[in-house]
Amino acid sequence: MERFRNFTGIVAPLDRINVDTDQIIPKQFLKLMQRTGFGKYLFYEWRFERDGRVKADFVLNNPRFGGAKILLTRVNFGCGSSREHAVWALSEYGFRTLIAPSYADIFYNNCFKNGILPIILAQADVDQLFNEVAKQEGYSLEVDLPEQTIRKPNGETIHFDIDSFRKKSLLEGLDEIALTLQLDAKIRDYEMTLSGFQLARD
Repeated sequence: MERFRNFTGIVAPLDRINVDTDQIIPKQFLKLMQRTGFGKYLFYEWRFERDGRVKADFVLNNPRFGGAKILLTRVNFGCGSSREHAVWALSEYGFRTLIAPSYADIFYNNCFKNGILPIILAQADVDQLFNEVAKQEGYSLEVDLPEQTIRKPNGETIHFDIDSFRKKSLLEGLDEIALTLQLDAKIRDYEMTLSGFQLARD
């Protein structure tokens, strides 16, 4: 997993509540056997007509939000099924940070496992960000994970909370496999002890 680094990115506002994982990545695209290739199907049924034409009224089809790295959204984002593909699609599309008042628990955990920072802010702060994004074209935020702050274009900062273990994992690029490999020496020592115990019994 790539290490999370501080960045400044354009904000795309998805003003919808209870966005579920089937809306993030529709079920017909889950047959891919690898973890890549999902980005182009992100929010597919919202981005495209049935005949493949682009829906001009969907936020990610607006050139104003092209290349956005931050997705601003509403309560209970990522609800529904536990499919990890939803996070893969968001990541491959280019999103590095999500901002919302709340997330579904499994989706929230999957974000950290795949290098995406899901920031939880108070409803009032989220409402204010939506207002500011609407008023200013090219609105961007600076995300500072070590300091746990978001800096607005006017210099104002918003603090966010994050579990220390999850923060460390993002900063060091440690997914579950990498975390396990850090214990390689202890695992080998245990296996040697177990092997010796087995030989003694035999």
